[in-house]
Amino acid sequence: MRYLPDGNWMQKADEHTIQNIGIASIVLMERAALRVVEFLETYQLDTSKTLIVCGAGNNGGDGFAIARLLKQQGKNVCAVFIGKEERRSTQCQLQMEIAEKIGVPIVTALPKEEYTVITDAIFGVGLSREIQGEYAKVLEQLNAMSGQKVAVDIPSGICSKTGKVLGIAFRAKWTVSFACEKLGTVLFPGCDYAGEVLVAEIGIDPAFFKDRKEVCYTLDREDLERLLPARSANSHKGTYGKVLMIVGSKGMAGAAYLSAKAAYISGAGLVQIYTHESNRMILQQLLPEAIISTYTTYEATQLHSLLNWADVVCIGCGIGVTDVARKIVEDVIQLGTCPCVVDADGLNLLSENLSILKGVKRELVLTPHMKEMSRLLGCSIEELSKQRFQLLQEFVEKYGVVCALKDARTIVAEKEHSPFVNTAGNSAMAKAGSGDVLAGTIAGFLAQRMNGYEGAVLGVYLHACGGDDARNVCGQYSVLAEDLLEGIKYCIASTKKGR
Repeated sequence: MRYLPDGNWMQKADEHTIQNIGIASIVLMERAALRVVEFLETYQLDTSKTLIVCGAGNNGGDGFAIARLLKQQGKNVCAVFIGKEERRSTQCQLQMEIAEKIGVPIVTALPKEEYTVITDAIFGVGLSREIQGEYAKVLEQLNAMSGQKVAVDIPSGICSKTGKVLGIAFRAKWTVSFACEKLGTVLFPGCDYAGEVLVAEIGIDPAFFKDRKEVCYTLDREDLERLLPARSANSHKGTYGKVLMIVGSKGMAGAAYLSAKAAYISGAGLVQIYTHESNRMILQQLLPEAIISTYTTYEATQLHSLLNWADVVCIGCGIGVTDVARKIVEDVIQLGTCPCVVDADGLNLLSENLSILKGVKRELVLTPHMKEMSRLLGCSIEELSKQRFQLLQEFVEKYGVVCALKDARTIVAEKEHSPFVNTAGNSAMAKAGSGDVLAGTIAGFLAQRMNGYEGAVLGVYLHACGGDDARNVCGQYSVLAEDLLEGIKYCIASTKKGR
């Protein structure tokens, strides 16, 4: 796993390293500059004529140190100071003076020349205000220039907390990020401006962020082996749980099929689909491994019997928003006792009466996309986009649920854990049925005794990795939801546990 601190938490980690560990600030800065120069060499960038644009803070100090190191290698380097001398940090002033003494030309306006490499060291992770005036003009000019573009720690103009462009931002091809990748370069649109992010170790231990619930984290492929639930040689189908899929209204057999098959693929022992009668024949043909139970009208006795049978319930994929569906959703949430995943139409019906969540003791995992979440919150998508972490955290704390907010960067939140931010997946997954596969995948993990938060995190990440593998096989345009199922199979099989 990797931590994704914002600027505020990164500055706290800096202070901890300096004050409690005893590594001086100037040492951290020297290491940062060395890592950037090493990157330039490793990637074989042509540094024969390098422009480094420096601000007045410590990010600018990094820039002057980089300029000095390149100068000492005999490179043609020019440093541009953008800012006011009286506002320079102590370290920036020191690095600027050293650079001047060894002959680095330092100017205060962009030269009207072309450079092979352009390095942005104007603003660091602490920037929170809109960029205006001379700074905005400089960034506009830098973006228009040719040459390979490299950002130091974070592209200037990107908010380290939200990924928002603060008026204008530097467009980098590479970003050399110190200690950890910053949250703002994972979220969009910051991700687009950062280019390829390379994390450089400079002496700040990421373990500082352990148990800090406010700090987000993400996963890498090698984490799958650790996270997948264990399977015993001495086991049977009952060992891995019974999943009740309440899915598929008339004409929506596809949602039922995809979600139920995903539960099986992720490891559930037995899946029963409770669906509209019109779907029976096609589902029996598509997924003969599943038990099929059906309804045409609301049948309380049958529903309650099925709830007593299940170890996990998944409800909502393609069930519609009819009165029958509404009554089923209310009963499942209020009367059921086992963990429950709520998706799609189940969320839309739930948004009409959130009061039914109050007092619910069982684990609930909600999997809304942005529009469904805006309905649950009673706000616009624009408002949600601006404050997604805050609004999501307030929601899970109020209702005691786990929530996987689906977007280009899906976030999994729960009141007792740090937010998980998914960095896998791709635009090929933006197809009908993808959400059904995710809901079923999470339900399958809950059936294997994972708790709601862990099952949601693993389900989201594995689903996204499956999407990456499906894209590699099918291409960017042609991935279907069923290809995601095959991708998930491959991801699990590629781990030691899955073989």
